[in-house]
Amino acid sequence: MPAGSMNRAPLVLLYLNVLVIATCGLVYELLAGTLASYLLGDSVTQFSLVIGIYLSALGAGAWVSRFVVGGVARCFIEVELGVALLGGFSAPILFATFAWADIFRLVLYGLVFAIGLLVGLELPLLMRLLKEHLDFEDLISRVLTFDYIGALLASLLFPLFLVPRLGLVRTSLLCGILNAAVALWGTYLLRPLLSHRGLRGLRIRAGLIIALLAVAIVKSDMLTTLAEESVLGDPIIHAETTPYQRLVLTKTDRGFQLYLNGHLQFNSVDEYRYHEALVHPALSSLKSPRNVLVLGGGDGLAVREILRYPSIESVTLVDIDPGMTSLADRFPPLSELSRGALQDRRVTVINEDAFVWIGRQDSRRFDAAIIDFPDPGTFSIGKLYTTRFYRLLQERLTPDALISVQCTSPLVAPRSFWCIVSTLEAAGFQVRPYHASVPTFGEWGFILAATGPLPQELRLSTNLIGPSRFLDDKVLNNLFELPRDMQRVKTEINQLNNQMLVHYYDQEWGS
Repeated sequence: MPAGSMNRAPLVLLYLNVLVIATCGLVYELLAGTLASYLLGDSVTQFSLVIGIYLSALGAGAWVSRFVVGGVARCFIEVELGVALLGGFSAPILFATFAWADIFRLVLYGLVFAIGLLVGLELPLLMRLLKEHLDFEDLISRVLTFDYIGALLASLLFPLFLVPRLGLVRTSLLCGILNAAVALWGTYLLRPLLSHRGLRGLRIRAGLIIALLAVAIVKSDMLTTLAEESVLGDPIIHAETTPYQRLVLTKTDRGFQLYLNGHLQFNSVDEYRYHEALVHPALSSLKSPRNVLVLGGGDGLAVREILRYPSIESVTLVDIDPGMTSLADRFPPLSELSRGALQDRRVTVINEDAFVWIGRQDSRRFDAAIIDFPDPGTFSIGKLYTTRFYRLLQERLTPDALISVQCTSPLVAPRSFWCIVSTLEAAGFQVRPYHASVPTFGEWGFILAATGPLPQELRLSTNLIGPSRFLDDKVLNNLFELPRDMQRVKTEINQLNNQMLVHYYDQEWGS
């Protein structure tokens, strides 16, 4: 064994270092992609760009490693400290800089490239440290095995544990601590290859970085709140991360707002316009609606409007996120706004993916379906607007049933709106598009649909419990008058194998 080389005992520990490096590196990439889609909304483009930039940076880092001639062990530790700082603080930095839109993308892609460059530099350096102990074939196979295991761990831990349990900011800070711990650990494992000069300084820096990141974890709620308030513009009064999404409630002098993954869902000041327009065109057109299906709408506000019909016997609400459907329990103003709708004895809440639930064989049939899904900004939501989904829905409806669907803005996103119209038609529904003015959102679009003939002259039910704040017979019928700038445009049909709606939505809202 050459002088100054390591004993074989620490080799297994170096393999664990490879595991940590690979796991944390992929977590940083996933964090950047998630934050980019969260803050910018253009999920498909942002994830593609982040992945492409990160992979190219890995290659650039591997190429740069050839220029490291001496001091390989020290260089490895320095690079690991750089990853700890950049990666650890990547989420707080991205949150903080989003308020300055002009530089956000530069910071985002710059961070992704810098982290990828450093991670790409680490593995070749480690392989050079190990080459004196293993044959080339054995070295490559072992290092790559641990590298791929790390990627698998990251892909499992990120969505199933890290983000739901820790949130985005704590996840990046924790991975930074792990990288800094690897660097500190490396000063002991690689001691035979390190000169005594400067060794103490390396250890002090590693300890300081760990301490700094640990303090940031303790203060992470404050950091997240400050960052989100700079993005959302109003004070945050409640925030939580569920396994499915980030829930944030903000407050103004006039009311409160709900955001899911950074996207506004309603403003308590004018939500009644949206929910009256969503529910009453369908239910008022039925003689005595008894059993109603609500898909999405976990805030309970659509259910509130449904329960105003005395004939209602049951409401089945299907929303994937129990954190959303139980939010009123933790935020009393929402319970007050929904009039305790989800606690009504007639309401059954099912926390399940609507696509899976609707596809099950079931004898229950519904007189009406109110579809209040989030906008189709991702493929997971886009599948809920496909011909396949609407055909499955048909099997759950009575012959005379009516459905209403929220369909984004026909003014801002006409191709998205008319794509949903065309998709419903392709699935066998008769449709009547309509719109309503909601000050917080502007002109918003909806569709009234049925498998049979649709009513042409609508009247608001005279049996409603309590007065309507927005609708009367005249306003109700005026909703179906589309002005010239909202007239039909030609689009493709949204199917599972193309998800054209998601592409339209990204192009129109992401521009």
